[in-house]
Amino acid sequence: MAEEEIKTATAQPEATETTAAPKAKREKKGKRIVNAGQVHIQATFNNTIISVTDKTGGVLTASSAGANGFRGSKKGTAFAAGVAAEKALELAKKNHALNSVDVYVSGIGLGRDAAIRAISTVGIKIDSITDVTPIQHGGVRPKGERKP
Repeated sequence: MAEEEIKTATAQPEATETTAAPKAKREKKGKRIVNAGQVHIQATFNNTIISVTDKTGGVLTASSAGANGFRGSKKGTAFAAGVAAEKALELAKKNHALNSVDVYVSGIGLGRDAAIRAISTVGIKIDSITDVTPIQHGGVRPKGERKP
């Protein structure tokens, strides 16, 4: 009786292996050709993040100073922002045939100007530059009586 249990226990894994269906292979999507797009630059004191998108906001490529090997306080420098912008835009130009961009800059870091200059060195035409940095206004009046 113990031998029968052993035989059935060993026979079950073999049955599942033979009935498993092979995985279907996915076909690669074709590379999108995007002639005009947007570049979003977020420049903080600690890092600079560059995202290259199409006109609807779908991200094509992205890069940051930290992703390019800069660590610590070096991530917030203008040089690191330029390197990150060059890498992101070269990939977008090579893979998606990007020709012209609208630039949206957010933040007050050192990499703002350096990233914009790097776009023109790659050979991509800049159509417009817009600053979308949020500005504080103090908020709404707090609830309750006014203080004397």
